Amino acid sequence: MLKVAIDAGHGYNTPGKRTPDGSMREWEFNSAVATLVQEELGEFEGVEVLRIDDPTGKADVPLKTRTDTANAWRADVYVSIHANAAGSGWSSAEGIETYVYTSKPKEAMMLAANVQNHLIRETGRKNRGVKTADFHVLRETKMTAILIECGFMTNKEEATLLKSDSYRRKVAAAIVAGIAETYSLKRKSSPAPSTASKDKLYSVQVGAFTDRSNAERLAEELKKKGYPVYITD
Repeated sequence: MLKVAIDAGHGYNTPGKRTPDGSMREWEFNSAVATLVQEELGEFEGVEVLRIDDPTGKADVPLKTRTDTANAWRADVYVSIHANAAGSGWSSAEGIETYVYTSKPKEAMMLAANVQNHLIRETGRKNRGVKTADFHVLRETKMTAILIECGFMTNKEEATLLKSDSYRRKVAAAIVAGIAETYSLKRKSSPAPSTASKDKLYSVQVGAFTDRSNAERLAEELKKKGYPVYITD
């Protein structure tokens, strides 16, 4: 069983975490993608997912609480989802980057590379690469951990994308694809289709007569009752 902790960064009301024009709060993007990732991972065999932020967004769960929760649950993988920013106003900074801890854990590097590659392939955004950082969620987790910056809220073009459902779905699909590739996950098999054809018809014979007139008499009675009737020789 692969246990995956999903972390939508921040909370709805976290100060400063929004586009310069206030049209989107970072948590709105983070949470939407986290929800999609959780749903899509549910389509794979042997995967259990735990959302460790507050799914309502009302609380910005402290970082220590998040990592403590993931550690206590004994997660195998920790994925923190974010939207980036460069300053508080609009800027030209753009692209996607994925972070691992400064010690560059081998498995984390592999996961980050796979997720980053799928993100760039799926979205077509600038590839800012896999980087290292001393972020709390990377340092204090006792499992493979990555933090993904999925585009800049401070870039007008990327802010528009971050607000769109289609971009959020692409990002979520890429994250799941990266996880699935790293851990060789297999999709759950679909239920076997019914062998009975929906177009197959069955007939019921009511009687057989040596005298055709008797057959015609019964046929008339059945027609009066609303049944379609055919007489065969």
